[in-house]
Parts: sequence; structure tokens; C-alpha cells
Amino acid sequence: MFVTHFYENKTSVLSQLLVSLPAVEENIKIKGRKAKVVQVAQIDNNNYHVRIIFEKLPKKVPLKDLGKKKR
Repeated sequence: MFVTHFYENKTSVLSQLLVSLPAVEENIKIKGRKAKVVQVAQIDNNNYHVRIIFEKLPKKVPLKDLGKKKR
């Protein structure tokens, strides 16, 4: 069992107790968002820091007809 801390930039996203570690360039899902593992660093015997990058979400385009009245 490994204590795994997931980081995006310098922000801690998630800490988990895992049986197997994620591999570099592996696609994973954290809190419902797709992410890619960039780096896995061993800190202690059972502690690991995993650097991830979340997939960019496209911004939603607002509706064009907001000023018109409904019939």
C-alpha cells in the first residue's frame, strides 16, 4: 500500500492510499475530470508525489437570443 498525493502545479488535489502506482503518461480520472500523469516521485518508503495536468475544458458559449422575449 502506498500513500499517493496528487498535485496540479503546487496545489494538492487528492491524497489516496493505493495498491498500485499510476505510470507516467497514463490517463486517469480524478474527481470526475480527466488528467494525465506527468511525473511520479518517491518521497519515503511508502509516500509518493504524483504530478498531473488536467484536460482543459472548453468554455460554454452563451445563448444568442437572451434579449428576445419568449412567445
